Formats: sequence, structure tokens, C-alpha cells
Amino acid sequence: MSDLPSPSLSAAPYREPAGPAPDEGYLRRLLVFLSVATFFEGYDMFALAQILPNLRRDFHISPEAAGVLLACINAGTVIAYLLIRVADRIGRRRVLSITIVGYTLASLASAASPNAVVFGLLQCIARVFLIGEWTIAMVIAAEEYPAARRGTVIGILQACSSLGGIACAGLVPLMLKSPIGWRLVFVVGAVPLAIMAYARRGLKETRRFEEAHAATATTPAPVQGDIFAVLRTKHLKRILQMAVIWFLSYVCTQNAITFWKEFAVSERHFTDAQVGGAITVAAVVSMPLVFLAGKLLDVVGRKRGAVIIYGVLSAGVFAAYTLQGRAALTGALVLAVFGCSAFLPVLNAFTTELFPTEHRADAFAWSNNLLGRIGYVLSPPLVGYFAARYGWGPTVGATAVFPLRALGLILALLPETGGRELEETAGM
Repeated sequence: MSDLPSPSLSAAPYREPAGPAPDEGYLRRLLVFLSVATFFEGYDMFALAQILPNLRRDFHISPEAAGVLLACINAGTVIAYLLIRVADRIGRRRVLSITIVGYTLASLASAASPNAVVFGLLQCIARVFLIGEWTIAMVIAAEEYPAARRGTVIGILQACSSLGGIACAGLVPLMLKSPIGWRLVFVVGAVPLAIMAYARRGLKETRRFEEAHAATATTPAPVQGDIFAVLRTKHLKRILQMAVIWFLSYVCTQNAITFWKEFAVSERHFTDAQVGGAITVAAVVSMPLVFLAGKLLDVVGRKRGAVIIYGVLSAGVFAAYTLQGRAALTGALVLAVFGCSAFLPVLNAFTTELFPTEHRADAFAWSNNLLGRIGYVLSPPLVGYFAARYGWGPTVGATAVFPLRALGLILALLPETGGRELEETAGM
């Protein structure tokens, strides 16, 4: 352990987890399993934006009603809190299995929706399982992989999610031409996850959870089931800190790519083809950089990596909504797309590393799903409101200040966790 930072920097003495570490063969299989699962999380999250015009036409709903529909569906990302926190009680493996099977069924049912109300309800449920799967995948990655490459693995998983979004962007136009139109998008999205539901049988419970679960086996059930229990621990302050950082980050990233087409068409007079070309170039060029983001966190540390990634994010979003000309805007969009994907490994790493195993999923759910995603859910309608008065460029460009504020909190409040085992970082 001589290569690790001094344990004296931690509030608790460093102690390695008991039991044998997972062998490399299993870790490789685990990475493939989690990567495929997060790939389809990205696929589905991007699908709704792609099919929305077709959905409105088939269900005869107005743009205003579509906004309400999206808000209701996105509420599932908050409700996911109730599912994620259960992983601290019944295990990461079991909850991940539930999310995969649950999403598969919700996706297939969405394809058969008779109206917008049923579709919205089913997609809200699908979001619960999708975000639950994404979060638990990050928790498993944090608990199973060595400290020296934990950031790299978390970065790969997030990059696979972004890759799923790109694949969706390319496939949806083809699927919309099928006899069943947009419904095929959800059928295709469910088939691979059905395969994953079978493959999950080779997934093991994390050794850290098993050790923590054994140590807390005598805890009374009412305490274990208390949703406010973690808020009465010493971790409350850190949960609130991470929640504010997630909130500030989402205010910018949730809107930067979503509304860029509106900006490019209405204020820069791009055609649909030019917008599609710019987004495709930005996605393809940025993707190798997104895959390297996690490695960056392992090489230079979490906080230095955050400076680079958040700096690029803020600059990219501001430039993407202020520059003139297709070449300049496409270049800026590359930076914005990279930043909107790469900030996630930064916060996933901090949020999984700064809490102990017995509270890790619950604390993540409070920080991200229940509190942080308030910015995720509420910022789009607010951006739309101000954009109608001041324009897309000034409005979304102004959100570039929020990542800088988040970065300031990261540098001021969070400790450096890179290269340290979870048993050390959880006490910092």
C-alpha cells in the first residue's frame, strides 16, 4: 500500500476490504456487462427526443402538451431514488437485475401504448429503471475495480451511455420508416436488455456490500427502511454539497444539447441537414475524448480533471450559443458535447467514493436523484420561458456560468479521492 496517499489525511484509518479481490477475467466480463447495460440507457434517453414530432402527430398533442409529457416522464429520474436506495439493503446485484428486467418490460409496453397518457406513464416507469440501472452500475464499478483504474472504468461506462445516444441518433431515422414507426424504437431497445437479463446470472454481489451487509445484519429493519436515516448521519453535509454540485451541473448540461437545434435553426438559420451534420460531427469527434475522460481522472486526479472538463464544458456551451458560422459553431459543439458527457464521470466518481458502502447507494440517490435532478427537471421549462423573451443564444449561453460555480464548489469543498481505496475516501 506504499503507493497510496497517507491514511493520515483521512478522518478514518484506511482498511482494505476483506475477502479475495475479483480476478481479472471476471472484471473484464463485468465491464462488458455493465457497458452494454449503460449503452442502452443512453439509447433510450436519446430516443424520446428523436421521436417526439412523430409521437405528437400520432397522439394529436400540442407542443405545450408535449412539454408536460416530457416533464412527467423525466419525473421518473427522481422517483428512481426509491429503487436505488434499496441497493444498500438487498444488494447491488439484485437491484441491477430488477432494473434490467423492469426496463425491458416497460419499453416493450411503451411500444404498444394506445395514447399519450399511457405512453407517459410507461416511460416514467422506464426512466425509474433506467436511472436505477445507471446508478447501480456506477456503484458496482466503484466497489469492484482497483483504485488505480476506478475512474477509467466509470468513464468507460459513461462513454458507452453516450455511445448509445449516438447509435440511437443514427438508427431512429431508419426505424421511423418501418410499418410500426416510432414503436419499433422501443421494441429494439428492449431486445438486447432481454438478453442481458439472462446474462446477469454470471454477475456476483460486490465483496464490499457483502462485508458491510454482514456487519450491519443486526440493524433493526425499521431503521434500515427509514428513507431519512442517512440524513441523520454525519454524511448529511456531504450529501447536500454533492446535491448542489449536481444541481448546478444539470442546469447547463440538460439544456445545452437539447436546445441547440432550436438555436441553430432560428438564430443562425441552419437547415435541418446542416444541424444533423453538425451534431453528427460533434458526436463522432468528441466520443474518443469522452472515453479518455475517466483515464484523465486517474492520471491527474479528480480535482485537476474536474478543472479541465468543467472548463471545456463551460467554454464549449458558451461558444456554441454565441459564435457565428457553421465551422466555428460545429467546433464549439464538439467541446459542448464532450463536456456534457465527461462531467458525469467526475461527479460519479466523487459521489461513489465519498460515502461508505452501507450508505453509498442511498447517499448517491439523495445527492443525484432526489435533490440534484431538481435542476434536471425544472431547468428546461425555465430555459424555454426565458428563450421566448431573450432568444436561445443569450439564454442557454448564460447557463455556461453554472458549471463554473459547480467547479468552484468542487475545488473548495471536496477532497482529492484519486488513487485511494473506498475504505479511505469514505472517511474524508
